Amino acid sequence: MQTMSRDTARRLALAAQGFADPPPRGEVTRRHLQRVLSRTKLLQLDSVNVAVRAHYMPLFSRLGAYSPDLVDTAAWSHRARQPRLLVEYWAHEASLIPVEDWPLLRWRMREYGGAWRRRSRELLERVPQLVDDVLAAVKELGPIGAGALERELGGGERRGSGPWWNRSDTKRVCELLFAMGQLTTATRRSFERLYDLPERVLPAHVLAHEPEDEDAIRALVERSAQALGVATEPDLRDYYRLSPARSRQAVAELVEDGVLEPVTVHGWRQPAYRHVGARVPRKITGRALLCPFDPLIWERSRTERLFDFRYRIEIYVPEPKRQYGYYVFPFLLDGDLVARVDLKADRAAGVLRVPGAFLEPGRDAADVLPELAGALHDMAGWLGLDGVAVGERGDLATALRSVIS
Repeated sequence: MQTMSRDTARRLALAAQGFADPPPRGEVTRRHLQRVLSRTKLLQLDSVNVAVRAHYMPLFSRLGAYSPDLVDTAAWSHRARQPRLLVEYWAHEASLIPVEDWPLLRWRMREYGGAWRRRSRELLERVPQLVDDVLAAVKELGPIGAGALERELGGGERRGSGPWWNRSDTKRVCELLFAMGQLTTATRRSFERLYDLPERVLPAHVLAHEPEDEDAIRALVERSAQALGVATEPDLRDYYRLSPARSRQAVAELVEDGVLEPVTVHGWRQPAYRHVGARVPRKITGRALLCPFDPLIWERSRTERLFDFRYRIEIYVPEPKRQYGYYVFPFLLDGDLVARVDLKADRAAGVLRVPGAFLEPGRDAADVLPELAGALHDMAGWLGLDGVAVGERGDLATALRSVIS
């Protein structure tokens, strides 16, 4: 069994995620988007917009400035010359996945449908016709949002309390049908999901493809391995949120087929697996700000194993108890995580605010500061903001403020 150092594993993982690829020359195009997707396999969706929505940032981290329309047209429009590349479904949480991968999650659609039906038994018994009514209305009116559907169908009983949990019956049925694969997202308007029937969104050959569950899960685990380069079985499982039993079986079969190679990584307690196609560059250069939902770092224990970087998102932590800030971006420099910055796009003032900036232990601020300042200016420009404003929190804040000003 091959043994590798943590440094080798880190370079392998970074290359698998696209951080060793040459930067684009000139305008970022659909071809560059496809190259990133061939690495990451998916883009996680998240509603937080304090800096930039999560599905836009991983491309900026790997490609630099680009037009967000590139993602929007790939995910939420279809033209003969520019066919839809991405579709929404539950992969690693809510995600944009390649259209061709949609059939690999049919087993999940069946399972989620059953789970949602059990949780929604009271609703389905109380308004048994609502599912058919929603499907009929979407067929007639789609693409359409849940709010518009609710108005068309005469409202519905409100359930729960508070703004995050206040869902109408119609909204709950839309979510049920989306989970079952009977509705999908045709497009988004101000990030509101507009539902439509899959046959009006996806190509016929994608809809016709129904792989066996075991084949689909094995394909997903292989995609996880390609995206991660080297990983433990729980790492591979987490990428598409698979069950332990299914993941372990798929890993064993991929090892037997020679697709995965068992390896030992120094300092890792669990066995690891290297995808046979993964390459290890001699070094990783360049800089990137990483959003909290970047696939390189979204599995926090793996991030700690690779980079000795303990990272937790603190959105739900009361402000006085936050260590670093509300929406913190790790800073990747030449293959290592060397700092972290709390970011907020203040669109009214036209600035990228940095309430806090923190240097990682053992890093040289003189090396980090100019690169971090440059990365922040690049991000501000990409977001259409006029500049960067650094706050007071963190051991890097004062020096960063002087460099930026």
